[in-house]
Amino acid sequence: MQAFTANRSAETADEIWLLQHPPVFTLGMAGKREHLLADIGIPVVAIDRGGQITYHGPGQVIIYLLLDLKRLGFGIKELVRRMEQAIIDVLSESGIEAERQPGAPGVYVAGAKIAALGLRVKNGCTYHGLSLNLNMDLSPFHAINPCGYAGMAVTQVRNLASKPSPQPVEEALLACLMRHLGWS
Repeated sequence: MQAFTANRSAETADEIWLLQHPPVFTLGMAGKREHLLADIGIPVVAIDRGGQITYHGPGQVIIYLLLDLKRLGFGIKELVRRMEQAIIDVLSESGIEAERQPGAPGVYVAGAKIAALGLRVKNGCTYHGLSLNLNMDLSPFHAINPCGYAGMAVTQVRNLASKPSPQPVEEALLACLMRHLGWS
């Protein structure tokens, strides 16, 4: 992501990467090590996105957004709003009522975090992105203060969906995100 962003020109096409990570804690630039509460054998990687510490692992969809904000015609706050709205819209399709929380980027269900956001902007271009908990082992979150909030509850789609999604959640989220970016 860093190399892609560093080598971009005005003509470089935007990209969206869809993936999953092996178990890893990531610590953002403002991250404080004291938010790692216990060493449970999962590597901690310092990265150059905003935010504190979070966990990534199998069963969680990650979407990295390598976007030129100037070309899109809006700023980082609007991008975050559109990312959150895409997640909220997709969760609604599975019968999950999700929402934003003022001052705390991400998406929440009954106060529990289901999706995290962390971005970096360099020369008007973004990288990093979002993670949505689908069907994963949530226990590693007990070893951290998720996103720097002590005692923050974390949840996932598997525990909340009241109706089956018409398509895999990853595909639905990608399509909805593209619509919110004005790509379709």
